Amino acid sequence: MTRHSRRLTLLPILFIISQLPAAAQAPLAQSDPLARIRTAAAQNVGPTCSTTDASLCAEAWPKIIASALGPSPLYENLRRLTDEIGGRQTGTPAMARAITWATDAFHQAGVDSVRTEDYTIPVSWSEGATHLEVLAPMPFPVRLVSIGWAPPTPNDGITANVVDVGDGQPADFAHVGNAAKSAIVLVHSELLQTLDELFAEYMQAPGVIDRSVSAGASAILWMSSREHGLLYRHTNTSDGTLDRLPQAIVAREDAQRIARFLAAGQTLRVRLEIPNQIGGPVQQHNVVAEIRGREKPDEYVVVGAHLDSWELGTGALDNGCNAALVIETARDIVSTGIKPRRSIRFILYSGEEQGMLGSWAYVRAHRAEMDRIAGVVVIDEGIGRITGFSMGGRHDTESALRTIVKPVESWGVINDTLDAMWGTDHFDYMLEGVPTLVANQEPANYMVNYHAASDTLDKVDIRELKINTAIIGVIAFGIAETPERFGPRQSRAEIEVMLKQTGLDQQLQMVGVWKQWQNGTRGRQP
Repeated sequence: MTRHSRRLTLLPILFIISQLPAAAQAPLAQSDPLARIRTAAAQNVGPTCSTTDASLCAEAWPKIIASALGPSPLYENLRRLTDEIGGRQTGTPAMARAITWATDAFHQAGVDSVRTEDYTIPVSWSEGATHLEVLAPMPFPVRLVSIGWAPPTPNDGITANVVDVGDGQPADFAHVGNAAKSAIVLVHSELLQTLDELFAEYMQAPGVIDRSVSAGASAILWMSSREHGLLYRHTNTSDGTLDRLPQAIVAREDAQRIARFLAAGQTLRVRLEIPNQIGGPVQQHNVVAEIRGREKPDEYVVVGAHLDSWELGTGALDNGCNAALVIETARDIVSTGIKPRRSIRFILYSGEEQGMLGSWAYVRAHRAEMDRIAGVVVIDEGIGRITGFSMGGRHDTESALRTIVKPVESWGVINDTLDAMWGTDHFDYMLEGVPTLVANQEPANYMVNYHAASDTLDKVDIRELKINTAIIGVIAFGIAETPERFGPRQSRAEIEVMLKQTGLDQQLQMVGVWKQWQNGTRGRQP
């Protein structure tokens, strides 16, 4: 499709870009690591937000890019979040400190308002001293951590044989038969390399748990999908409730050692202790900051990321870097001195790792406003370069997106996809029919460090984070400023067609969320 846009002279933009400093706040290897990006920006900034109307985008975009790529508090904000607060599991004191951090940082960014919004998670959870002792045929050390929101073992632990159930498929359980009853089952995994493999890992778990419960197993040991003893934490429930069986992730090398004993025909007996601490419902918070629109302040764009993380590492890639990005995006837009046509709400959610609980709560609380949300932009895959956006199965937003993204297109922001996904904070907006964009990103170092003890600040490339900040700023301002709406709100019938056309309905059935859509717990009401 041919797109038309107006262009301004590039001389003011070339001057702005030429004034950008050569380095980010963190030490970088190159003397001028953003030079190529500045050149690309100078060649592309200048179109309007719309193919039919002039707008303030041509004035705002170069200022947003200059602010994002120049000196900023981005690195220091992220350092304080990750090094000083650390891992931020929902329901913990660290999460409460992160909420204060976000509120203070938004105020310093100069937004018009900042508030917290409360909601309640059904169960609070923390890990105890998880331990596995091999009793026979001979002792050896085993490294492991509990699955998040898994129930504890009895006070004296579980003493049982370990039974290898392979991939945990129906044929695997049929093969071991009654041996799984009262046993601790070991489930194998493939090495994790891609996002598709990560989603497959999540998709596999509910069925394995179902079969383990049906077989009468007492606990599950999941082989780590990472090498070199790296441990990480997932949760296998989708609504913040407690899981059905005690479960742990075992260091890959240790799990393979266990499997070799079993393959050699030896009985391996262990005592498993997972003394997790379980509490009742607890109040949690989202942080909501806003730049008020000049013409249509009651319509708004959401720019969001989750603030919570698991606590084995410090949550730098998932998702501290992008929480800091959202705050920096607000600062960059404020720094232009230009109010967008619509308001922009910058939201940092808690409870994402437990089933997108924070964003789900926001959508429920603001259901009457869904018609007024022009679009939702979410980023949640570390510092990999943004290559485009997942459009939630919608064709009708493609043309508008391509027009808005033009200033940063030469940076490789060309990979827009029509898939619809589950697993981050756009999800409940999408089920309400609101247009959503989730950043597609290069893998970078996200997979190996995902939810792991290695997810720390040293893994963050500040140069790439600054570039992504500029991209999100351009998109957010563009959707807020364009005269026409980015896309209409879909009806429930249209949403259901999209879910089936994209195959997302099948994924939701596998993870137990489809019933929430069907009974109206989640999604646009009939």
